[in-house]
This record gives sequence, C-alpha cells and structure tokens, in this order.
Amino acid sequence: MPGIVTIGPYRFYFHSNERGEPPHIHVREGRKHAKFWLEPVELASCAGFASHELNRIAIHVLRHRDEFVDEWNDYFSYRN
Repeated sequence: MPGIVTIGPYRFYFHSNERGEPPHIHVREGRKHAKFWLEPVELASCAGFASHELNRIAIHVLRHRDEFVDEWNDYFSYRN
C-alpha cells in the first residue's frame, strides 16, 4: 500500500494491486476512509467521513491531483 502524503490527519495512498482501475487516491483518518477518482476529481466511495470533512479532503485532492497522478503513473509503469 504505497503511501503518498499525509496532510493533517489524512493519509493519502493507493493500493499496489489496483492497476486495472483508473487513477485514484484513497484517504484514511482512523477508521474513516474514502476513495477519489483523479481524472476528473470525484468522490468514488466513502465510509465514515462527514460531508464537511469530504469537502476539506476534496480540496486537498484537487491541490495535489497532479502529484497523485504522477505517483500513480510512476508506480504502475515501474511495476509493468
């Protein structure tokens, strides 16, 4: 589970076995987690986060989208 970055209480990461899916990022805080598609940025799933937290997380995803996509592409092209 490659970790990308931690911003405040949120850990952003992706799973190493998700090559078949479009680029996305997972975020976790404690037992809460969500998944965001990156192209375009859109909430894919959520468990436990309140809507105001998802709004805050979405801002982080938008700010770091290019970094997340680059990390995704670098990781999965390396594993080819």
